[in-house]
Amino acid sequence: MTATYICPICQNELSLTANIYRCQKNHSFDLAKENYVNLLPVQFKHSKNPGDNKAMVNARRAFLEQGYYQPLINELLNWYQYYGNHEGNVFDAGCGEGFYTHQFKNSSNKVYGVDIAKEAIKKAGKKYKQCHFSVGTLSKLPFSTSFFDWMISVYAPVLENEFTRVLKPGSYLAVVYPGSDHLQELKQRIYDNALPHNEERELIKDMVLIEEKQLNYTMNLATGEDILNLLSMTPFAFKASEEARQWLGQQSNFNCQTDFILKLYQKPI
Repeated sequence: MTATYICPICQNELSLTANIYRCQKNHSFDLAKENYVNLLPVQFKHSKNPGDNKAMVNARRAFLEQGYYQPLINELLNWYQYYGNHEGNVFDAGCGEGFYTHQFKNSSNKVYGVDIAKEAIKKAGKKYKQCHFSVGTLSKLPFSTSFFDWMISVYAPVLENEFTRVLKPGSYLAVVYPGSDHLQELKQRIYDNALPHNEERELIKDMVLIEEKQLNYTMNLATGEDILNLLSMTPFAFKASEEARQWLGQQSNFNCQTDFILKLYQKPI
């Protein structure tokens, strides 16, 4: 199934011909061999290569593919099965390398992922060919108004005005962010005084909160490589000393707490 996008420059619909997306004003964007399209014009970039770099992307994929966060995606999938339109359009905002994105794909729906990191999108498109991936900014999404039936945002910025624009009336947005005790044991190895995450945040104002739950469980990280890959996914990786990295890399069977907050919102009809 061909993806449906609008031009990020003029907002006219893009048509795909011979692996080139083109609008009526002749703005064009190539469909890369890795099955993604770059819809982030240079004038929209704040740096040369925004988002996660290749090493961070590789570390996150390696960690997630070990299944440590599968209970989280299972909770999101349960919501989708219960509330979602299984033949509609699904969107993963800030999709990274596509680990969460592709698990929503079924035989009838269309699934899209957008991320600002080209390296992440390249990996996503290459591996999950049944989904549609594009490089883009969440503040100016390359989709028409009221296009999506279901949206997820896992650890990504939540931009309510733009998210509600692309959601259909009556459709859903699932948001995930860290609870107070998330990765506390890992943080204690990085900081002298490891403070809990701040759970008090008002993410959405104009949509209706349908469900909220807290998911926490203890991961047993089997290898030092898994621990370092997890560290590379976190903001406190930049604070880790070489001594801390060496110690973590030598561990096996390291127990670490997860603490996720999940909220499901519905756009008013």
